Amino acid sequence: MDPEEGSMAVDNIVTQFNTYEDFLDSQITTVDLYYLEDESLARQLVELGYRGTGEVVKREDFEARKAAIEIARLAERTQKKTLTSAGKDLQDNFLKALAVREDDNRNGKSVIFIRDRNSHGQEVSGYIDYAHRLKIEDFEVYFNGKRRLLPRPTDMSFYNWDNHIAVCNSTPNYQVITDNPEGLLFKYKRDRKILNVDPKAQPGDNSTRTPIQTQLYIQAVIFDHISRRKT
Repeated sequence: MDPEEGSMAVDNIVTQFNTYEDFLDSQITTVDLYYLEDESLARQLVELGYRGTGEVVKREDFEARKAAIEIARLAERTQKKTLTSAGKDLQDNFLKALAVREDDNRNGKSVIFIRDRNSHGQEVSGYIDYAHRLKIEDFEVYFNGKRRLLPRPTDMSFYNWDNHIAVCNSTPNYQVITDNPEGLLFKYKRDRKILNVDPKAQPGDNSTRTPIQTQLYIQAVIFDHISRRKT
């Protein structure tokens, strides 16, 4: 067996058994116990390679790989929990507001309204499902100031005031309701509560509307929804 195959074999054993003793026990047969009459002795013989029904794995190799796999698992979990906004020196109120909400929006919560001019000088506006955008793109470029977050035709709603192009799309978190005579409504899919984005109306149950004073956009508003449904 070449070194790569040997390493794979050890990895398979380490992931299959919680402890080295569990691995040793799996190699002991009822015949071994019958003749040896001592489980501890049987384990020692397996560890030395004199008994066993499979691969010989040294205790130090098993424990070293077990520790390495656990370290890798914890590192992966920590990496997943690391926020894109963490450690950034954020100056603008809008970016600060996004940073405060980043962790909560791993599972869907906020809707962002932005009105400003795009790179072609056209005025655009729209509603963005913050959680959905967090999942499909890297917000590093926004938090470090290299790019500005702007509505897209793929967002919950998008309107180009120059060419009058209007687009609406439901997302994994929100259903867009367009047949309301008084304007757009968004239904949060987890608890089916309605979010009303009309500035003259109340935003709805468990929802808040927060205008953001920002130097980055003509207008920015963040709607936060707190789901009461148990998961």
